[in-house]
Amino acid sequence: MALHDDIVLSQTDPRPMYQQIMGRVRQLVAMGDWAPGQQMPSIRQLAVALQISVITVKRAYLELEREGVIVTRQGKGSMVAEQPGVSMRPQRENLREHLVAAARIAARLGVSPDELAAQLLEIHNETAEGSR
Repeated sequence: MALHDDIVLSQTDPRPMYQQIMGRVRQLVAMGDWAPGQQMPSIRQLAVALQISVITVKRAYLELEREGVIVTRQGKGSMVAEQPGVSMRPQRENLREHLVAAARIAARLGVSPDELAAQLLEIHNETAEGSR
């Protein structure tokens, strides 16, 4: 599987495409799916694979480089930084946003906090078993 297969853009996501790319790359690096030193798809390869502008991918790569997530070497392309400047904090904030949304929906549906917690635990356990 090519690295660009790990990146999927959504037309329903309100964020610009370059930010979607950045968020997904940060997530893949933070979770260890993309290892330090791992070669990134070239800007052109990723643009073609995602069917978007080279300028969009270039902007994402420049911002990721500025953040210390990736490094670019002349003639060698871009790769995951040896000590990527990525923390799990953005992913935890994203998780919290999703949990807040789920809690609001549950409240509207009359689902009790205990029932919501039980469903979350069940889903968590199913997901954890599936990733082993």
